[in-house]
Amino acid sequence: MRVLLLGGTGEARALAARLHPDIPVISSLAGRVPDPALPVGEVRIGGFGGAAGLAQWLRGNGITAVVDATHPFAATITANAAQAAARVGLPHLVLARPAWPDGDAIAVGSDTEAAEVVARRGYRRVFLTTGRSGTAAFRDSDAWFLIRAVTAPEDELLPAHREVLLSRGPYRVEGERKLLREFGIDALVTKNSGGAMTRAKLQAAAETGIPVVMVSRPALPAGVRVVNSVDGAVDWLANLR
Repeated sequence: MRVLLLGGTGEARALAARLHPDIPVISSLAGRVPDPALPVGEVRIGGFGGAAGLAQWLRGNGITAVVDATHPFAATITANAAQAAARVGLPHLVLARPAWPDGDAIAVGSDTEAAEVVARRGYRRVFLTTGRSGTAAFRDSDAWFLIRAVTAPEDELLPAHREVLLSRGPYRVEGERKLLREFGIDALVTKNSGGAMTRAKLQAAAETGIPVVMVSRPALPAGVRVVNSVDGAVDWLANLR
């Protein structure tokens, strides 16, 4: 067995640690984050050149199974992985951490819809945690934004009134609560990434009565096999041996 593990998440690193060294694993990272947290074992960084390029890479590297443990919003690589694995005829699994419950959040389908909600409801000071690629939709907003991201977005993608906070989780509720108070935040805009690493902001917003606008996850490719835990992925791979 030789596994390609599409990673970049805590779940991917945990899975690599569980498999290494008993099962040969190549963890693949997109390369968009400088100084990423690296998993154990072999690592490659960079793209594949779409579904066709990935299929060729799978054939050329003797891969026998593909596990996609990328971020829930990494829709392009997830679609490419499903197509490539089907072309080559390889077992393919998506490890998708459980989504957060919407609760009282305002669920929207895109960053653009989130920006429309901010404008329509007249929010003035927004905590924006949609990642560096999610700021462009708010470029023309009159509101002020506290933008938290791992790497700085390009200036041309930023709204005029903002402060950028470069930071990487995990976060604690008391710290998030303090942040909301210090910056006078009146709305939180986030993506439904799921997981424990960044969930504290939701609890802090609920405790302080701050509304949440939450971008829903993109749909997974039709027919893919999905598990929601590292244990589930380990069991799936064990059944292939």
